[in-house]
Order: sequence, then C-alpha cells, then structure tokens
Amino acid sequence: MSWQRPCKAQIGAYSASGVDRDTRSLEPLRKSLMSDPARELVIQTDSDWIFSASAAIQTIEGVIAEIAPTNLPILLAGESGTGKEMFANRVHQLSGHCEQPLARISCASMKSPAFSDELRLNSRDGGYGTGTVFLDEIGELDAACQRDLLCALPNGSAMPEKGILKARIISTTNRNMDEEMRAGRFRSELYYRISCVCLRLPPLRERKEDIPALVDFFLKKHAAELGRPRPSLRPQTLQHFLDHSWPGNIRELENVIKEIVVLGDERLAMTQLSASSTNSAQAAAARSYSLKAAARAASREAERELILQALARTRWNRKRAAQELQISYKSLLYKLKQIGFENSEVN
Repeated sequence: MSWQRPCKAQIGAYSASGVDRDTRSLEPLRKSLMSDPARELVIQTDSDWIFSASAAIQTIEGVIAEIAPTNLPILLAGESGTGKEMFANRVHQLSGHCEQPLARISCASMKSPAFSDELRLNSRDGGYGTGTVFLDEIGELDAACQRDLLCALPNGSAMPEKGILKARIISTTNRNMDEEMRAGRFRSELYYRISCVCLRLPPLRERKEDIPALVDFFLKKHAAELGRPRPSLRPQTLQHFLDHSWPGNIRELENVIKEIVVLGDERLAMTQLSASSTNSAQAAAARSYSLKAAARAASREAERELILQALARTRWNRKRAAQELQISYKSLLYKLKQIGFENSEVN
C-alpha cells in the first residue's frame, strides 16, 4: 500500500465508512442500557488507549499500526476535541522513537524567529535529531513560520544559517486545508511535505457507538485522579449522552464526566448539558422562526432556565424550588414534565 498520494483525496477517505450511518444502529445499545442498569461496559484498553467500536476509527487504527514504524510525516485533521493529540501520541508510542519524548509545539500565535528556536534549528545538532515533533494546529502558522519550516524539512532548500529538521513530523489541524491553500493562507508545497499520510478523525456525533466506552474510561480515570468513588450512571443519563450532538466532541464529553465525578451528583452536571442541547437546537431552528414563535421560544427557555437554576440551588428539592419560584408544587411537577424531566429523572 502506498501512502504517497495527494492528501486532498486522503482527508476523509479513512473515515467514510463511519459518516453516513443510519442512527437506528444505535437502538440495540439504547435498549441494552435502558433494560439493564447494572450492565458492565466491557472495554478493551491498552494503557491510555481505548480500542474503538467505530468502523471509521478501526480503519484509522489499522493505518496507524502500519505507518507508525516508518518515518513518514503525518497530518491529523479534524474538529477541535476529536482526539488528534491522542492519536499523535499513539503514533509516537508505536514508533521506533517511543523511548524519546514527544516534542509538542503549539503553532497558535507562533512567530519567527521564536518558531525556529522552538524547533531547535539554531542548535548545533540541528534540531530534535531522530525524535518526533508534534506540531499542534499547524494551520495557525503565519507565512514566515511556514517558510522556516519548509526550508528546514529534509530535501528542502535549507538556509545556510539554519539546521535541518531530522525528526519525524506529526501535525494536526482543525481547518479545511484545501480552503486555506486556495485562499493563499497556507503554502501548498509545505502542505504536501507534511501530509504524506493524512487522516481525518470523525467527530463524536459520527461515532456514537464509542460513547459508552469513553464514558467508562473517563469515569475511572478522573475518579482515580481525584481520589473519588467511581459514580454509577443512570441508564437515562447514558441515553442522553447517545442523543446529544457533542459539538465539543470528546473533550466536551470528558469535561461532563469530570464534573460528574467532582460533584458526585450527575443530575447537576446534566442540567447544564440539557440546557446546552436546547440552546443548540433553538439556534439551528431560529432562522425559520416567526417573530411571535421566537418570542414564545425565548419565554419558554427563560422559564426553563429559572426552573433548573432553582433546582440546582436547592439540590433538586422540588418543594423548596417551588417556593423559590412562587408556584405550586403541582405546577412545578407539570413544568418539569414539559421540559423533559419526568419524576423518575429527579427522584
């Protein structure tokens, strides 16, 4: 298999099998979570690595296993929070340079000559030797830094006063690099030099079959780090995780799980996630609203926020929350049902 193809065709090629799945494929998982609250999630892990159930990610893992022992430069493309740094570390762990540290350089706001100093191009040994350099968000580099990097790559026209970067390059980007090149913001010759292998990581909404494993992994991880007991989540919470669109991807999921571990009460953390889901849905539908419909929606959302805030302050004591809101207890129960919090969800 050759990995020297133009990257324009590669981006997305390794994840195409996971993009257009019918969401009905998640139904067996939903039913299993709802029918057996005590169900243990069996996860195969290797240190800090979770072996995915997603066909798209499994394909990417197969490619990584094949190319990691080589010295080919790799570009990992995907939305923020999709795990690009995690995959970069995985490549490094499976490479021949795994005994050496992974040198991480954040490209955001990087300026020349500071960038050359970060790459150690001015040092006597000419950089990081045979190690691995991880260029995080390479699409953020300005024109001067792009020129410095291009000239420092092997087989490039190295400047006499600067060294050659002998280390393996692993880069990430959350930008559409085709558009960046067309707009003249990124040098095409540099793009093809850093992307002999280019892998697109699908967002979490396109690999929801991995959510149970990720939830279990993060619960164990943060419970151990914080010295807290590992919470047991309700089936309704796990179903909510499957239904949520996760605009912040894996990073957003991890933050929610960490909050659950810290608070020791999943309902408080889920209040914010529910509000986030509602706001996202309303923003998407806002363009088709009439003024009257928009006013009604805003009123409902304001009422919902007040109710959830009162419940959070009273730690879901509904009688106290009703008193704070100056409504009857029966009215509060009715409104909770309207906004999707059944009695069984808050008991």
